[in-house]
Amino acid sequence: MPTPEGRSVSVQQTRLQAEFFSGPVPPPSLLARYNDAIPDGAERILAMAERQSKHRELLEAQVVAGNLQSQRWGSWFAFILAFTAIVGGIFLIYSGRDASGLATLISALVGLATVFFYSRNKQNKERVEKSTALADRRRR
Repeated sequence: MPTPEGRSVSVQQTRLQAEFFSGPVPPPSLLARYNDAIPDGAERILAMAERQSKHRELLEAQVVAGNLQSQRWGSWFAFILAFTAIVGGIFLIYSGRDASGLATLISALVGLATVFFYSRNKQNKERVEKSTALADRRRR
């Protein structure tokens, strides 16, 4: 292509095309090419994705069940400990050791309140972190 000054200029165009996918299963057009390259390639990929999904669901169910069991045991042990401290404090007051009994009762109740407020605060922080992470994912 000549310019007004009479010089010749060449123009070169380059086109770049890229495809991306996310997840365990490629798009159908790519699956068809797997079938061309490997006999039953698409079927094998789908079976692998199904096995991985079942495995992940099983692990998640075990984690949830384990967490629930730990919480149950923790609650029972906390109840037994607090009940013992409170009954011990009442017994000390009843047996004439007012200061020791009162100190035991107060320390047990303060300990319970501290654990309660600490766990409540921790749960609130986790909720905020999870909601922030979900909002960030949605924006992408």
